[in-house]
Amino acid sequence: QVQLVESGGGLVQTGGSLRLSCTASGRTFSAYNMAWFRQAPGKEREFVAAITWSGSSTDYADSVEGRFTIGRVNAKTTVYLQMNSLKPEDTGVYYCAASQLRWGRGPFDYWGQGTQVTVSS
Repeated sequence: QVQLVESGGGLVQTGGSLRLSCTASGRTFSAYNMAWFRQAPGKEREFVAAITWSGSSTDYADSVEGRFTIGRVNAKTTVYLQMNSLKPEDTGVYYCAASQLRWGRGPFDYWGQGTQVTVSS
């Protein structure tokens, strides 16, 4: 089993940037494909970005392509989400997820508690 803890959320103005981090503990982090999802108030959770265990492949939702970048540092058991040019519609709780067998849009096996991102207009 792997435990995931997100950090880095907060309040930012439209056009601003935030960097989310997700630190893993437990099993070997480098064996896991990782992803970020988000959930806006009153909406279903949606896929944001994913990265394979080696970091060699990434996948993005159309709505964030070109603005968000996912990365990982296996030695630090951490996956990042750099978010630039933020828009109010990016507001939501952002979740980190992990799976050994799946990636992209999942489904994923392990989830963090989430971190709130609020983009003001």
